[in-house]
Amino acid sequence: MLIHGDNLIALASLEHQFAGKVKCVYIDPPYNTGSAFEQYDDNFEHSKWLNLMRPRLELLRKLLADDGVIFVQIDDNEQAYLKIIMDEIFGRDKFIANIIWRKKAGGGQDAEFFSIEHENILVYRKNTWKIVDAKRMPNENEYNKIINGRKAKILKLEKWGTSPYKDDRPSLYYSIKNPDGEDFFPSAPDGRDGRWRKKPETLDTEHIKWEKRNGRWIPYEILYFDEAEDKTIKTRSIWTDYGNNTEAANEIKSLFYAKAFATPKPERLIERILTLATNPGDLVLDSFLGSGTTAAVAHKMNRRYIGIEIGEHAYTHCKTRLDKVISGEDLGGITKSTGWTGGGGYRFYELAPTLINEDEYGQLYINGFYDDETLARAIALHEGFTYAPDESIFWKQSKGSEKSYLYVTTRFVNQAFVNSIQSTMKDDEYLIIVCKAHERGITSSQIAVKKIPQAVLKNCDFGKNDYNLNINGDDEND
Repeated sequence: MLIHGDNLIALASLEHQFAGKVKCVYIDPPYNTGSAFEQYDDNFEHSKWLNLMRPRLELLRKLLADDGVIFVQIDDNEQAYLKIIMDEIFGRDKFIANIIWRKKAGGGQDAEFFSIEHENILVYRKNTWKIVDAKRMPNENEYNKIINGRKAKILKLEKWGTSPYKDDRPSLYYSIKNPDGEDFFPSAPDGRDGRWRKKPETLDTEHIKWEKRNGRWIPYEILYFDEAEDKTIKTRSIWTDYGNNTEAANEIKSLFYAKAFATPKPERLIERILTLATNPGDLVLDSFLGSGTTAAVAHKMNRRYIGIEIGEHAYTHCKTRLDKVISGEDLGGITKSTGWTGGGGYRFYELAPTLINEDEYGQLYINGFYDDETLARAIALHEGFTYAPDESIFWKQSKGSEKSYLYVTTRFVNQAFVNSIQSTMKDDEYLIIVCKAHERGITSSQIAVKKIPQAVLKNCDFGKNDYNLNINGDDEND
């Protein structure tokens, strides 16, 4: 799903349908550097920037699954302030790490004191979370020997160095019996103390292969592939191997044949984040989509995604990029490493105008943009119902719980109309009728009646022309 419009409004509109369903949020918001970004107003005062971020982060937390995680990329200008806000919103105990991503190597001509080579990625969990990619299967190609009819590899057991291992690492300095039955200690050919690769309790002497060279026994360990276990990966907080600014710029250039975007991120960086935080089919959200990298990577990795972008590059970059991913024209980034060849699809949404307007006399009225169907859809969304008209019963227009329904109409509703509907209802069914106007004093044990402004006023932002009221699109709106 791609959404063109203000991400604050879009996130609020997504809450009903997607609250608690997003497994991973990655955002790369404007850094408040004072630079004149073409795509973003990136020159806010500190307080304004913080006020911009807080409500968005609060909504993102609501959208996160209970076992979800959020990654927020930021530079040093606002990192400390951002962390304080995120501590307040997510809880200090939910802070996981401040990942340092090396964005470039070498100095810049504009560096006054230090050449800044990094950016920060603050990581917080919603509640419970564990790294998805914590294990790695052993590489079968490394087992290139055949020993006793089994795939195997051979490693030298001894390690040498300048450190006096028997003092510094006593647990790795011990004797084993060589083929002559003698105690054998690890040592370099020149007599320096060495160490074993394993502690005595983890060393299997049955898997040791001895060779004699220049009159000295040398022990090797035989490792069989069919006995190999998944290796636990140490997830480090300093990332130097997941792309950089130059790589990101080249990816954009190959897609759009020009620099085209000021601050792209490399696909390998987003791939690493999604590998740590999600499985195929999980939902990923980026509400500062920029040039569309997160959506493109999620698509190639078989993740579901929601991307929100306010600028016109929602069309010129995000949509264009995804079209190329789907058609198989995007040959860069992680395309080759993931084996991506094209396919799939997405829905593109525009935020609709505000539903309720106010005239010069302070009276509320329905925006003329909305016909009967879009009005019904909009109010269903605001009221927490799902628009799903019943084919035979007209008042079962939107569904809430198993036995509750919502019916939106522009007609005048009176007691007789309510009675006629109730006569067709089962005893355990409940209905809300939302209308432009209704007769006073209507009573019913199963039907509640209220005016449209009363139903949606609490959720409206007046004066906005892009308030989303139709996020639950049908196939014909793809």
